[in-house]
Amino acid sequence: MAYEVRLPNLGDEVTKATVQFWHLEEGDSAQEGDDLVEMATDKAVFNVPSPVNGMIKEIVADEGDTVEVGGLLAIIEEQT
Repeated sequence: MAYEVRLPNLGDEVTKATVQFWHLEEGDSAQEGDDLVEMATDKAVFNVPSPVNGMIKEIVADEGDTVEVGGLLAIIEEQT
C-alpha cells in the first residue's frame, strides 16, 4: 500500500517550507520515526519523520523546492 508523506501543519502563521536535504533516497528503506527530510521555514529548521515502515517509492519535492502545508513530499510503499 502506498502512503503519501505530506508537509504537516506548522502553525497559524507558517504556510510553506523549503526542502533542505533528503536523508534517504528513492529505493531506500525507512522505519517509522526515521528522519526523511529536513525542511526550513523563515523561523525554524525541522525534520519530517517517516510515518510508516516501508521503501521510498518516489521523492516528489526536490531539494530547494518550496512546499505548501499539506503538499506532497514523497510516496512510501508501506511494508509490514
